[in-house]
Amino acid sequence: MAGTICFIMWVLFITDTVWSRSVRQVYEVHDSDDWTIHDFECPMECFCPPNFPTALYCENRGLKEIPAIPSRIWYLYLQNNLIETIPEKPFENATQLRWINLNKNKITNYGIEKGALSQLKKLLFLFLEDNELEEVPSPLPRSLEQLQLARNKVSRIPQGTFSNLENLTLLDLQNNKLVDNAFQRDTFKGLKNLMQLNMAKNALRNMPPRLPANTMQLFLDNNSIEGIPENYFNVIPKVAFLRLNHNKLSDEGLPSRGFDVSSILDLQLSHNQLTKVPRISAHLQHLHLDHNKIKSVNVSVICPSPSMLPAERDSFSYGPHLRYLRLDGNEIKPPIPMALMTCFRLLQAVII
Repeated sequence: MAGTICFIMWVLFITDTVWSRSVRQVYEVHDSDDWTIHDFECPMECFCPPNFPTALYCENRGLKEIPAIPSRIWYLYLQNNLIETIPEKPFENATQLRWINLNKNKITNYGIEKGALSQLKKLLFLFLEDNELEEVPSPLPRSLEQLQLARNKVSRIPQGTFSNLENLTLLDLQNNKLVDNAFQRDTFKGLKNLMQLNMAKNALRNMPPRLPANTMQLFLDNNSIEGIPENYFNVIPKVAFLRLNHNKLSDEGLPSRGFDVSSILDLQLSHNQLTKVPRISAHLQHLHLDHNKIKSVNVSVICPSPSMLPAERDSFSYGPHLRYLRLDGNEIKPPIPMALMTCFRLLQAVII
């Protein structure tokens, strides 16, 4: 039980790390004594809550254009409108913006005026989900920490798009139209602090190349990925959460070491074409292998041998760290092999 609690706390820590620096900056204290009467102007199309003077709510109003944004605004909500363009002019005084939500509009790449977004030097969060984008917009402000582009029509990432985004920690490109030739070897160059990359629900057949070295959460569910290159994980030595559910992975498509990668704590390979349980690391805690074509569990192959460095001896005194194993939806018939329980003495749940 203690181990499970520790794992949950670690997951929350990792996920929260992506947000923490941004949250601290977004919620800085504002000194209203520095504002003039003009700072409290409110566009007639929007709502300005008196108790939250740095926020501007313009969502669900059928807007076709972005109104002029007052200089005091930090948080701008424009989701669920009919906006097609992002021109520079409405933002010319909005030098303090940290957060823009433009989800569920009709914005295209042609509608984004060059410089309209990059001029926002303090912007941290940009939400452009559920629009009509066909490529990742560029240029973007260097300050940006989270870029949310889910459910667009993105099939292209222009060269150099991310070259100046060293502060970006989260990039969400799920449910777009990305294919393998959308990536060059230097596509992600510049993303020095990226921790979470989501490219689920695209049309990838191969693993994306040369991912940022600090990537800790990699989500590639619902693609058509058939294999993983040898030594692929050497480039992302910190990856802890790897999701490859609903792909076309086979035994032949896996590296010779399988997933024997010490950084991976949570591995999800559900709904693939595996016939054997792949090799795993002694550090792995959660393993999802349901709905594959596995017929039996060869414990002698999958039982990892932890390294016996002095610093790790106490950590592995009870054996490998696996606590959760899912094998249902395969061709395995109970009972569970006793050797499995002997190897993974910390197992708390096995679904078969």
